[in-house]
Amino acid sequence: MISYISGTLKYIAQDVITVDNSGIGYGISVSPKTVEALPAIGERVCIYTYMSVSESGIALYGFLSREELELFCSVIGVSGIGPKGALGILGALSPSQLVMAVLTNDLKALCSAPGIGKKTAQRLVLELKDKLDASQAFEAESEGAALPVSSAASGEKSEAVEALEVLGFAHAEAVKAVNAVYMDSMSAEKAISLALKVLGR
Repeated sequence: MISYISGTLKYIAQDVITVDNSGIGYGISVSPKTVEALPAIGERVCIYTYMSVSESGIALYGFLSREELELFCSVIGVSGIGPKGALGILGALSPSQLVMAVLTNDLKALCSAPGIGKKTAQRLVLELKDKLDASQAFEAESEGAALPVSSAASGEKSEAVEALEVLGFAHAEAVKAVNAVYMDSMSAEKAISLALKVLGR
């Protein structure tokens, strides 16, 4: 099993990249979100991989973080969803968006992924709701996506973060949880309620 491939990024297509490692080029299927986050061709990159072995052959699926790879593995554990389907889901939803959609039974958000209908979305919720570790989703998000300080939202967000800290959560995980659930004009109370669901309380 190949856990990760570290080397030089040689080629980028819509859904496949090639990474050169010691003169061997590895073709790795990735989501559009991963493509957008890649460095320039010729730069070094580390891709965490899942190797799929089936009758049609061997394929590598890649991610920029180990946490996102773990979330991918959780999704392919759902009946009826294979590696390509799971990659499509993670291409449509960020890790925190996917976790929130599952925890809040947001079938509309899940159905926004290519090839995911209502029945498949319901299976995702049913089979993952008690299994997903929200922390792995937040760790997979960019550290730069921490709590933004916009004038309209900063007060409500700060209040929600402070409340979570009072409840015993670390500042970093409180910030990530609130940032993941907050929507425009949301009250601090609502943000706290949704963040607690993500954090497992």
